[in-house]
Amino acid sequence: MPISLPRVRLPLSALSTPVRKIGARVSAARLARYPAAILLLPPEPLPADWAGLPHGEVLSKLFEQKPRKAGDWFELRVGGERETSVIVAVPPARATVFERLQFAGKLARAALTSEPRSLLLLAQGCAAGVATGALLAVVAALQAAAFPLASFKSQPKAKSLLTGIDLAAAIPAADLELALASAAGNNLARWLTALPPNVLDAGAYRRLLREFARKLGLGFKFYGERELQRRGAGAFLAVSRGNATRDAGIACLTYRPRGGSKPPLALVGKGICFDTGGTNLKPHKSMLDMHTDMEGSAVAVGSLYALRALASPVAVDCWLAITENRIGPAAYKPQDVIRSLNGTTIQVIHTDAEGRMVLADALALAATKKPRAIIDYATLTGACVYALTERYSGAFTNRPEARELIEAAGASSGERVWCFPMDADFDTDLDSSIADIVQCAVDGKGDHILAARFLNRFVPKAIPWLHVDLAAGTRQGGLGHIGTEITGFGVRYTLDLVRRGWPSEKRRAGRAP
Repeated sequence: MPISLPRVRLPLSALSTPVRKIGARVSAARLARYPAAILLLPPEPLPADWAGLPHGEVLSKLFEQKPRKAGDWFELRVGGERETSVIVAVPPARATVFERLQFAGKLARAALTSEPRSLLLLAQGCAAGVATGALLAVVAALQAAAFPLASFKSQPKAKSLLTGIDLAAAIPAADLELALASAAGNNLARWLTALPPNVLDAGAYRRLLREFARKLGLGFKFYGERELQRRGAGAFLAVSRGNATRDAGIACLTYRPRGGSKPPLALVGKGICFDTGGTNLKPHKSMLDMHTDMEGSAVAVGSLYALRALASPVAVDCWLAITENRIGPAAYKPQDVIRSLNGTTIQVIHTDAEGRMVLADALALAATKKPRAIIDYATLTGACVYALTERYSGAFTNRPEARELIEAAGASSGERVWCFPMDADFDTDLDSSIADIVQCAVDGKGDHILAARFLNRFVPKAIPWLHVDLAAGTRQGGLGHIGTEITGFGVRYTLDLVRRGWPSEKRRAGRAP
């Protein structure tokens, strides 16, 4: 019997570093309490700006010697015996939210290089809107950079963790709360996604979700294989039957705010804990990182966490299709015909298109609760990556009139999405001579669009639906303010979209984190 790694526990108490607002005026004595600080300045500070800063005279002389156009930054040390490492930066005044986050990520990683236990953020002389946006971006970046993903080293390197951030600025409390909730949700999504597949298998995922629900006071129900068999969820079970263990299923977490909205918003996530490709086995490089194929479910969980942390008035059902896609004598195969939960029959073409199979039944199951709207998340197709690279994610909806709203949420959250066409004539590429629909086309052209058209069959027309193909779920070197390859893309986006009232086109008031 193999020796297992230690069971991991949900790091809920460590998902965010505490942020405290202090007075805007910072003295030299106060600055000396911090091993590190980030100071934001305009390109041309006024004499009054320097006068309002600790060590202002020294800083002004050094500032004059450095490049100081928008986007520049440098590091210096000030103080006597207790020196403070200060990152001095000029935030771009005209920048997209993504560009602002990208800049903040560089500052955060530089500030944390020396492993400070506390850090001060302050701005002087910047326009109010520029300072607020830049400081919130830095807070988000620090939260991401300071959060440690799970490690299984036998001799871990001792590392000092950031335990507190002080903010010397008049940031609106609601904006800061939103930034912290979205950062914590992103950290949770990245932490889950990064876990090795022998640590987060289907059984362990179920246990973690039960613990998650218990600690946060959420409802929890797990539809195991027997229950799914009884309900006729043949698409999900076709994928799970290749597993050696019978622990796959669809989990449902429920958040019900007191006096909140009904019906709930449904978040649906693809939770393939490891994807071999099944009978159509993947080659080595394509299979290497397939433990991250459950990132869609992790983003759904992270979004649920953030909405609950904000005490959102929106009720939420979170549906997670959890299984592996393994190879074996019982595994499904090309040309099988499968009957799904909503009665649609599916002709299997390629067993590595398993994501749309498990999502089909998860979407159909979610729809039985008659939600106000459905958002699903999945690392679904390589075609979407080829179309967009890993900088954007693809969006597909049965409400084309909401395209502007959907893309606007991507721009204002800094998690950019692009809406692809969903015209009905694409369905002719999914025609089957022996079943209601083929699982995918043989040649793979426009597979991201065809996958969305396939999933569309499992969502009733009366329910507004958004499918997010997470092309930006992983990117070498990170993305925006996230420095890890696993980006957790989608949590910030979801919060922005919900605050805008999805599926309504009416925009809600409030700044994105």
